[in-house]
Amino acid sequence: MRKYYVVWTGRQPGVYDSWPDCEAQVKGFPAARFVAFENRAAAQHAFAAGYQGYKDGLVQPTLPPEVLQAYAVDAACNGSPGDLEYRCVKIDTRAEIFHQGPFEQGTNNVGEFLAVVHALALFKQKGITAPLYSDSRNALLWVQQKHCKTNLVRTERNARLFELIERAESWLRSNTWSTPLRHWRTTAWGENPADFGRK
Repeated sequence: MRKYYVVWTGRQPGVYDSWPDCEAQVKGFPAARFVAFENRAAAQHAFAAGYQGYKDGLVQPTLPPEVLQAYAVDAACNGSPGDLEYRCVKIDTRAEIFHQGPFEQGTNNVGEFLAVVHALALFKQKGITAPLYSDSRNALLWVQQKHCKTNLVRTERNARLFELIERAESWLRSNTWSTPLRHWRTTAWGENPADFGRK
């Protein structure tokens, strides 16, 4: 299916009708902002509304129905390491399912890992079997491997985070789950709905 790409921040902002044309505007461009839409009219409307209008929910890319009925997790960290928080939302309504933090001296990948495991445990408890999306390939891999392979150094200030990591790893080793874990396609769908909007 053909897609149309809105570039709000890039070498030449505009609406593009091919990925190579869009990529030429955003690849390597600092803090590029771009999203794919299913039709030209939606793309032109999104471009006219501006990035903030898109972020405020005035326009949305078209999401497949199975994605709309799923959940998403994301993390935000104001440094590496820095103050960390993470959350889970229902994609169609953006309703927040849980929100944890801030925790001192964390990283985004640690937050994403903890968010995925937190969601898996909660969904198992509540019998939720809808897919769960994360835009962190590292977090999804760590969950699959049942081990958080962070390079973060343990300190007195982030001891609580390491307790949560150990608890999460223990849960993964002791449990199975039916929740499908999937990677969020930012290029096609825009920002992860659980994003904290601090980029």
